[in-house]
Amino acid sequence: MYAKIENEFANFPARKIVVETILKYGLSVNKKGNIYCAEIELTPTKIAKALKIDRRVVIETAKQIAKNNELYEIFSTLRPTAFIARSARKLGFEVLEIEAEPHEKGIIKNITELISGAGINIRQIVADDPDIYPNPKLTIVLENALSGSIIEKLKQNKKIFRISFE
Repeated sequence: MYAKIENEFANFPARKIVVETILKYGLSVNKKGNIYCAEIELTPTKIAKALKIDRRVVIETAKQIAKNNELYEIFSTLRPTAFIARSARKLGFEVLEIEAEPHEKGIIKNITELISGAGINIRQIVADDPDIYPNPKLTIVLENALSGSIIEKLKQNKKIFRISFE
């Protein structure tokens, strides 16, 4: 998918910014080239202002997506997701952030096995896509704090670069 997007927008750096934003926030594009956050239509002017680009770039990008069947199939089905990490403390939860080798297989499995083995429920887990985010993180919202022994076991994984709690 990313290669297709790269090829389609390679000669349009401003449009590429719009496409990356649409992906990052789970916005969708309909057949008319309108951009939505779930069922809420977003105006090109507001998007352009947030991205500091001309609104015509936003309009043309959405139209380009709508006209391309392959891209339309991707972008018409995107949906935003509520990311509760910033509100987790107020909700009584702990937040674990992990930076690890983004293309390594099994990291999430190993981490979640350790957490569930300790009897801690995971409320939410979000893994940043390394093709969208330059410094991808794995964010895990937990019902309870991790013990020191679990943290030490996580640190033993050589594919994990950084562990932090928010």
